[in-house]
Amino acid sequence: MAQPEHLAESDLLGLRLVKKISGERIREERRRRGIKQGELADEMGVSLRWLREIEAGNPGAKLDDHLNGTIRLGLSAGHIVLPILFMAQRMPVPQTLLHTDLRPLERACVDLVADAAIKSVTAELRPSWWSED
Repeated sequence: MAQPEHLAESDLLGLRLVKKISGERIREERRRRGIKQGELADEMGVSLRWLREIEAGNPGAKLDDHLNGTIRLGLSAGHIVLPILFMAQRMPVPQTLLHTDLRPLERACVDLVADAAIKSVTAELRPSWWSED
């Protein structure tokens, strides 16, 4: 399969690593909770075979399938989303992002985005005669 021109080889390797680690996290959490593969596959709307591929870190698995499993298990999605942001900015992915619980960082990012959105909406809705003097 030819790689898209906009994806560097390092990006492809990075995505493969994200999928491998994500699959491991999904499998570990599913096992920790005593959920059978078939149960999670049904909940995710995928076949048992496909869930096995996801958990094995198959590079052909779609990231949205990894996100689906991650979110359904209540795991942090930071190990998927944040490395993609680094790749999009052509920055090396800090390996700790792949192996750490990123819930506090995720929450800080969501809060930052929400604050920016609130400021933007407030500025748009403020009448031209408004003054904060």
